[in-house]
Amino acid sequence: MIRSKLREIIFGYRTNAGKIFDIVLLAAILISVFLVILDSDKEIHQKYGEPLMILEWVFTIFFTIEYVLRIYSSRKRKKYIFSTMGIIDLLSIIPTYLTLFFAGPIGHLIDIRVMRLIRIFRIFQLTPYLRSGHRMQIALRSSRPKIIVFILYISLVVVVLGTLMYIVEGQKNGFESIADSIYWSVVTLTTVGYGDVVPTTALGKTISVLIMLLGYAIIAVPTGIVSAEFAKNDKEQLKNQGEIMEKENQIISKENEILQKLHSLEKKINKLRN
Repeated sequence: MIRSKLREIIFGYRTNAGKIFDIVLLAAILISVFLVILDSDKEIHQKYGEPLMILEWVFTIFFTIEYVLRIYSSRKRKKYIFSTMGIIDLLSIIPTYLTLFFAGPIGHLIDIRVMRLIRIFRIFQLTPYLRSGHRMQIALRSSRPKIIVFILYISLVVVVLGTLMYIVEGQKNGFESIADSIYWSVVTLTTVGYGDVVPTTALGKTISVLIMLLGYAIIAVPTGIVSAEFAKNDKEQLKNQGEIMEKENQIISKENEILQKLHSLEKKINKLRN
């Protein structure tokens, strides 16, 4: 009884208790991530390191209890523990416990505190966001062939334009190799433009302008592809829902017909008795 009630609150979202739990969990995730960001600042860490650490432990204990309750209330415990979200849940609480054994960075390569930012991925565990994330996965999976073709096309354009700039500008203007020129075309195409290498010839500047204009179009294309897949999936979902509702209406109408026939039959039986 307790287990099923917990499952309804933790994994569900239709009940008021489930909605409140999701809101509290979302707030805890966002606040804890914000505290990690604050703690990464040297000045803030030196001044408020101790209270921030106390708050960190409060959130870690909260997430630990929640993780244990998820395992306890889950129908398939092993499946949850080894699922992507289960692993993220575990990894989001481990870093704080590791600070008990490691005072500083592990092997001078990674700061344990930064690992706490894994918690941000826990947002997708909340049911409404999980459903939206699943829709995003379907849309990306459906649009993958088109995006791959688009990336190949852009790669070809970048190589051609980079090579062309190398020929037009040459080594004297900073385009020392084809590889450097391709790097420049990528930077210009993505509208970043570091300014470390600048074309000086009229033709080079013209090509540069064309690449910049092409860059804006490049941003729009993949967005359009994914948006189209989103709309297509939503349309199919609505169509399926419509078909289900139509079938349900057919079943209801048949049930009504049967009830009417039974009612008329009952009347006839009553007349015969009289």
